Amino acid sequence: MPISEGQAKRENKKRGLRKFVKIGYGLYRTFWAGMDLLYPPLCGGCAKKGTRWCEDCQNSVRLIQEPICEICGLPQPSAGICAACLETPPFYEALRSWAVFEGPVRKALHRMKYHQDMGLGDTIAAEILTFVEDLNWHIDLVLPVPLGRKRLRERGYNQVGLFARPLTLAMGWKYAPRYLKRARETASQVGLSAGERILNVHNAFVANKSKIVGKSVLVVDDVSTTGATLNSCAEALRRGGAKAVYALSVARALPKHGLQTV
Repeated sequence: MPISEGQAKRENKKRGLRKFVKIGYGLYRTFWAGMDLLYPPLCGGCAKKGTRWCEDCQNSVRLIQEPICEICGLPQPSAGICAACLETPPFYEALRSWAVFEGPVRKALHRMKYHQDMGLGDTIAAEILTFVEDLNWHIDLVLPVPLGRKRLRERGYNQVGLFARPLTLAMGWKYAPRYLKRARETASQVGLSAGERILNVHNAFVANKSKIVGKSVLVVDDVSTTGATLNSCAEALRRGGAKAVYALSVARALPKHGLQTV
């Protein structure tokens, strides 16, 4: 069946947007390649000179393996929804993480977070891009978990944005870091139990209702341990009128690791 003139115009517009996105992401990657020539990098996982992510570290990454809970994404013995999500369903549709929070992944995220290694954001985005594409989520907006004002002043940047921004550029989504904010300062989640983490971030975020109402939103973090922070963000977004909320983290600290902290 032949398509209408209006449909043809919409398809041409989509093709043009995809081409623009590819060019934009290509330029972004070219910029960081140029920076690497000027300032030779160190591997984020092992500090090897001359590369941001060496082959040895790439090969030692342990990916999150199925079967996993269909909602929270934690590995479990069989497919389906875990008991915790059945008892208390999260506010997000699904949470997925690329790799286990250990070894070179852990070191790279810490290097990006605490040592101002900005180029690692581009590297991480490129590493997880295929994983994100395979999720086949239909997303309107991408929001990083926001930092509190005090921590943002101390650090000078939100480390999540370093990989979230190029990832959205590659995917053709809209990056909107100002649509979700901290409603109050919270203590660090490091060292807290699962229950304490939930209480610590309860009602800690507020969404811009006029911007997110009716939208499908992806909220992004570097590491997820219990999922409490991402779930609190999702709760604020759903109450603000978001149509659906998905959650993504680069890494996941698994329960069998003794509730690893970041």
